Amino acid sequence: MATYASLLKVRKDFQNPQDMVSSWGDIRTDVEEFDVDLQHTYAILGEYDFLVIMEAPDRDGAYQAGVALERHGFDSQTMEILPTEELAQVVDDV
Repeated sequence: MATYASLLKVRKDFQNPQDMVSSWGDIRTDVEEFDVDLQHTYAILGEYDFLVIMEAPDRDGAYQAGVALERHGFDSQTMEILPTEELAQVVDDV
């Protein structure tokens, strides 16, 4: 399984902060439908509101998870990520 990071911006008007926080259970259920596992979710300060780290079986699953995140009122930017330890192995072959 590959690891992906999604940067999220809230675009939906939630009635209160508790509604936004409670939506994470629904999000987790939705992305599991695509065999995607939400590893970590973080609230962040700055240009984006949340960072989601997930494992997906393939790029299609990651794309479907990104669409599911958008259905829940977020704009998302999803990228495949690679641990730096694995990057060292990749560049050794160059």
